[in-house]
Formats: sequence, C-alpha cells, structure tokens
Amino acid sequence: MSRVRHYAESIFACGPYSVHGPDHWNRVETVGLDLCHETGADETVVRLFALLHDSCRLDDGSDFLHGPRAADMLGEIAGELFTIEPDRLELLEYAIRHHTGGQISDDPTIGTCWDADRLDIGRVGIIPHERYMSTKPGRRRAKLG
Repeated sequence: MSRVRHYAESIFACGPYSVHGPDHWNRVETVGLDLCHETGADETVVRLFALLHDSCRLDDGSDFLHGPRAADMLGEIAGELFTIEPDRLELLEYAIRHHTGGQISDDPTIGTCWDADRLDIGRVGIIPHERYMSTKPGRRRAKLG
C-alpha cells in the first residue's frame, strides 16, 4: 500500500494540505476499515479507494470529473503498483468513478467506500446525512453526528 500512497501523493495536484488530500485519505481509510468490521466489505478495495478516490483532483472546487479520471487511471497502475483480482478491481473502479454522484449502493464494499468518504464531509462544512449513507453502520454514524 505504501507504493500506492506514494504514487497518489506524487500525482495529486492540490498539495499536501488540501481538504481532499492525504489527511482526508487517511481518515477515509481509518473509517472505512472500521466500517468493514460490520459490513463485511473487502478491506483491500476500501484501502485502495481511500488512497485513490480524490488523487486526480485538479482543484479543491467542483472538479466533477476527478472520479472518472481516477477510475481511468486504474488501468495504468493496476498490476504495477498493486495486484487484485478482476472482480475486485471492477468494484474499486466503480466506487471511484461514481463516488461523487450522491448515489447509494447495496454492495457492501462500494457502500463502505462511499460511506467512509461521506462521513468525512464535515471537513468542508457539510454535516453528513444518513440518507446519503449506503450501510447501516454508515447511517448510524451519520445520525449520531
């Protein structure tokens, strides 16, 4: 995972102190792994999502294409920086590509990725809301504030 982290940091255009940067990725990873204990999500996919989902942002504003850019990038780095089975890579790609759309997912891994990211939305002044959470533990955490 350290190779993936180093790569993400090396391509991230917004700098190390960005609200979408490494501190955010660390929080998403921590919350995501914690949620995995209840959701049964794939921990490797959740960790990779945390490190890569915002890595292709061009700015901290409304860069709506950062998810698709990061998902497309997976084809360049999968197999070189990390190895994961095709079905798991497909989950990762979907989770990254669609993480900003406000959708929810019945898939425990995709839902855990999205919930972990959304539970950290307070960093930009937005209170997480349970209606945007995919998993029971995500909804519970959002409700608790």
